[in-house]
Amino acid sequence: MGTGGHEAVTDVDVAVVGGGQAGLATGYFLRRAGADFVVLDDRGTPGGAWTEYWSSLRLFSPAGHSMLPGWWMPPEEGHEYPSAQHVVWYLTEYERRYRLPVHRPVAVERVERETERPGGRLRVVTDRGTWRARHVVSATGNWSAPHLPHAPGRRSFTGQELHTVDYRGPDDFAGQRVVVVGGGNSAAQIIAELSLVAETTWVAARPPRLMPDDVDARALFDLATRRGRGEDSPRVGDLGDIVVVPSVREARDRGALKAEPMIERLTPGGVAWPDGSTLEVDAVLWCTGFRPALGHLAPLGVADGNGRIPVGADNRAVHEPRLSLVGYGDWTGFASATIIGAGRTAKSAVAAVTEALEQEGRA
Repeated sequence: MGTGGHEAVTDVDVAVVGGGQAGLATGYFLRRAGADFVVLDDRGTPGGAWTEYWSSLRLFSPAGHSMLPGWWMPPEEGHEYPSAQHVVWYLTEYERRYRLPVHRPVAVERVERETERPGGRLRVVTDRGTWRARHVVSATGNWSAPHLPHAPGRRSFTGQELHTVDYRGPDDFAGQRVVVVGGGNSAAQIIAELSLVAETTWVAARPPRLMPDDVDARALFDLATRRGRGEDSPRVGDLGDIVVVPSVREARDRGALKAEPMIERLTPGGVAWPDGSTLEVDAVLWCTGFRPALGHLAPLGVADGNGRIPVGADNRAVHEPRLSLVGYGDWTGFASATIIGAGRTAKSAVAAVTEALEQEGRA
């Protein structure tokens, strides 16, 4: 296929958009099914969004509970909870191990209908040609769509505002006064290391909840599996609760994880609370989550008012059955934005896709 402009057109049965963990898991099952498919990834190297995470980030489960289908993630020497760099290595090797047909860097500009008739193809238009696919699986995740909440006073704030996607490590904030906003795992891990070099204040919309020391995401996935089978199970936490990885445990034990109520607004020199109290700060770091990166699907007109695309139990879009979504969060499969959850969701999604392709072939 040519690489210049939009002249080249390639026909495939399935085009997977996104070459991170969800895209690779989807590719694994498509390979097993013998499908004619391609994976289109906009990054220059393997590893998905993990290549952009801060270096000290740790998974919430050991390697043995953080695997994609077919190959268990090897442990990282000296660490129970793997680092972001280890995950990049794993995804790189996974892609090579299963000889997945990943094309990169390929930026998908839009997915559009070639025709409205049943059985027609979808056109995946990119900066390196166009693919005509009988089915498209979108697996672009959410890292490229950070959510920055509305904050009164933002224009007047003279300090630095950042989101989780901008954070690279604590050294950039040494000696500064930093407010970290958010009540999840990212905020806890960041505040744990920032508090060693900076004067930190943690604020959250609700009091952050730390899991017991002996509970991590392994237990949550096991419980979720039991609940999915209709079995009774004790409640020990939710996936939104904070896993006490070693750095978080150390920060908790030295009293660095006390969270304050949510701020009301930004001021020229800092932040303010509803009770009128204020704090002068140098930076505000928003660990406030993400939205699904679905801009490439806008021409299909299938998103709802919340920016999501309704899907059925088989992960096919309700209003466009030639489109499936994998890896965006619980609405596309329980914990599908995690490594192990992406694999589970991809398996059922690919089964539905291959069945639909077979039915079309018999029609």
